[in-house]
Amino acid sequence: GFNHRYHDSVRDALRIVKNQELGSLISMRGVYGKSTMIGFDSDWRTKRAMAGGGILLDQGIHMVDLMRLFAGEFVDIYSFVSNNYWHHDVEDNAYALMRTADGVIAMLHSSATQWRHRFELDITLSRGMVILSGILSGSKSYGAETILVAYADENDAGDPREMTMRYNQDNSWWDEICDFADAIMNGAPIRDGSSSEAFETMRLVYRIYCADQEWKDRYGLDDKAP
Repeated sequence: GFNHRYHDSVRDALRIVKNQELGSLISMRGVYGKSTMIGFDSDWRTKRAMAGGGILLDQGIHMVDLMRLFAGEFVDIYSFVSNNYWHHDVEDNAYALMRTADGVIAMLHSSATQWRHRFELDITLSRGMVILSGILSGSKSYGAETILVAYADENDAGDPREMTMRYNQDNSWWDEICDFADAIMNGAPIRDGSSSEAFETMRLVYRIYCADQEWKDRYGLDDKAP
């Protein structure tokens, strides 16, 4: 499940973007990282045969999903994927540059060498910015969950009027489970992510892997497979 879609800060940001309250979407820049993967020296997450991938598939996939949520599908993808620090057979860093058919560009860094745990998504629009920083999680290590909204003006000299809101409760898991139960028990429509949405997000992660030719060749990946 992609519970990040259910965070109140993300929902508020999505409303601003979809309603074009600050104009049209231009670009996004996202960083999602932590200092290690859980039990990095012995955990199953370090083993390709069991996990399938490293930090991008395990954690960064949530940022990938949010980028799809805000911008739609990406058609052009460039990437660098590496395991140069922890030296396991899964990645500890992935860098991606992506573009949609209508020209929205997204830059992503998913990292297991981000010594200060970090979640940040900058969303640039034609009349301002929305910046999501921190995220409430079980580890409590990503800092306060906030949304900063900047209202750009040609006369603001690069110092626009801003509004920041802080969120103190994480209702994402509860809201997601309630939607799931409502769909099963009452036939309610899927509102925040279907199985097909999840598939497309996972496929985009795979395309990021394959966009790095060296990584693709090293592990025998095939982005032409059905």
